[in-house]
Amino acid sequence: MKTIAIIIGTRPEAIKLVPIISQFKKIQTIHTKVIVTAQHRTLLDQVLSFFNIRPDIDLNLMRPNQSLGQLTASLIKELETVFQELKPDLVIVQGDTTTAFAASLAAFYKQIKIAHIEAGLRTYNKQSPFPEEMNRVLISRIANYHFTPTAKAREQLEQEGVHQHIYQVGNTIIDALHLGLEKIEGLEESYLKSFPFLHSNKKTILVTCHRRELFGEKFNEICEAIITIANENKTLQIIFPVHLNPEIHILAHSKLQYPNIHLLAPLPYDELLWIMKQSYLILTDSGGIQEEAPSLGKPVLVLRDSSERMEGIEAGNARLIGTKKEAIVQAVNELLNNKSTYTAMSEVKNPYGDGKSSIKITKILTELLSNSNY
Repeated sequence: MKTIAIIIGTRPEAIKLVPIISQFKKIQTIHTKVIVTAQHRTLLDQVLSFFNIRPDIDLNLMRPNQSLGQLTASLIKELETVFQELKPDLVIVQGDTTTAFAASLAAFYKQIKIAHIEAGLRTYNKQSPFPEEMNRVLISRIANYHFTPTAKAREQLEQEGVHQHIYQVGNTIIDALHLGLEKIEGLEESYLKSFPFLHSNKKTILVTCHRRELFGEKFNEICEAIITIANENKTLQIIFPVHLNPEIHILAHSKLQYPNIHLLAPLPYDELLWIMKQSYLILTDSGGIQEEAPSLGKPVLVLRDSSERMEGIEAGNARLIGTKKEAIVQAVNELLNNKSTYTAMSEVKNPYGDGKSSIKITKILTELLSNSNY
């Protein structure tokens, strides 16, 4: 019987891997082991609890203020030991986190085959997103099987010389979104009690921001833009779940103390889904939200200078607006005041998948694992 190891370090990885875990757990001929590194801890645990996923191994490697080098070294050391004991036939990683890169490298050292979920995304800028862009590029050089969400991602892999075992399957975040929406259906009253300051007759803007390349002056510009938007639109409700990183947390709480700006702790996945559904538009640097928003009919303004998710921008659901105050304010005001622009962005079909990606991935990998020449 074959054994697979599915590696999870952060909340985004958990969200996108939960549908795959659920599919593999149905297959009696494959041992599925879920290994958590806890690169994130609290946010990761919330997702696993919401979807009723219990890890088989929890390395609990999150440490206060550890550097990327320290984290990477710990991950490789601990995962190498796990792989030595578990001897999986396949390691599955997702995306571009340090956990995904370190797990790929540790598996490669043990000569274990690697499947990369959400392969092929690129900005072609090593510093943005940092360190995620290079994590993803390096995983592509190591992985044996590449599951791309879109045709563009596939083409980018092929341009880099990767030609074998590329499978275009959509993005599993859409699968997770559907699962999550089913779980929160009918719980409107409960969520209204959790957010008593929200009023249904007022427009809501959701803001999320966490990427390292935005630390410092760029995030300060974003804050100044949020202040201007709040002051110019007194009836607007701005919801900002503030990331725990001190570079974001301290500045946000020192600058954004305004009556119609609601600074919240990071939200559990189910509450974030509910807030997204209530939002009129979304300001974010999150890749996952860019992928989810089209399925909810929410226009997205991307707070970055470059993006590895150009499909939504090209389709028209999202706009890449950068981090300059004037550009952010102008883009928000256009969506608030121009109904035709808003409607055009909100009615775009989601380019990232149909909610069946995990079924496709599981089927492909099961067939590969059953091959005598695997």
